[in-house]
Amino acid sequence: MADLAAPRRKRRVSPFWAKQLHLWHWMSSAICLIGMVLFAITGITLNHAADIAAEPRISTRDAVLPKSLSVRLPALPTEGDQPLPQDLAQWAGDALNADVAARPAEWSDREIYVSLPRPGGDGWMTIDRASGAAHYERTDRGWIALLNDLHKGRDTGAAWRWFIDIFAVACVIFSATGFLLLWLHARHRKSTWPLVGAGLVLPLLILILFTHV
Repeated sequence: MADLAAPRRKRRVSPFWAKQLHLWHWMSSAICLIGMVLFAITGITLNHAADIAAEPRISTRDAVLPKSLSVRLPALPTEGDQPLPQDLAQWAGDALNADVAARPAEWSDREIYVSLPRPGGDGWMTIDRASGAAHYERTDRGWIALLNDLHKGRDTGAAWRWFIDIFAVACVIFSATGFLLLWLHARHRKSTWPLVGAGLVLPLLILILFTHV
């Protein structure tokens, strides 16, 4: 009869894979560190957005197209919203400090309208096709709104969206290697699996009992 009191076999992982787990875990944690702090803080500010007072600051600028440009306003585009010509976009940047280069513009017989959304604020510019009068308005909602929009990837452009995707992959690697390290050392830390289970059960209970889904 087998000895029921025989000690349990230790989990064995080759030194190579043990070293790789630690290597990938600390590298992914280093990559994720600042991003995780940012996303944790903005998670709190987003959750309490209605309680955080913010007074939007609105600034406006006006200018009139020079004759050399107003007489050369292009005809209405035939296919959807098209960006402003390069010389017109350059003038808007110099005269109104409006960054409209490569931004799609809405063209009509009466005016040209360019929407300029950005993280933490908004903006727009119009050009009257008859008079050449241009108006630019910029709204700034503060740094908390800026961080919240960065958290959501709102109006941030392709580069930031790529960063969020890469950051998310690094977080998955950090979590997966952390789980494997927990499994590797759980024998000597009896509270490991109860804590992991609590991390799963607690949000499920809150979701089931207190959230209407």
